[in-house]
Amino acid sequence: MALWEQLALGAVALLVIFWFKPGINAALKQSEEAEKDWPALLLPIAGVILFVIFLVATV
Repeated sequence: MALWEQLALGAVALLVIFWFKPGINAALKQSEEAEKDWPALLLPIAGVILFVIFLVATV
């Protein structure tokens, strides 16, 4: 990749970061105030782990 292409790609990446920054900041602020619901995250992960263990054990 040519140097000018790398510079253009870097510039585009920076523009995208600055473009999405207000939305990212709002989402982070909203997530701090949101109710924490760990079972909704941990139960599916545990189910996938148990399913993988089951698949490995049946081979």
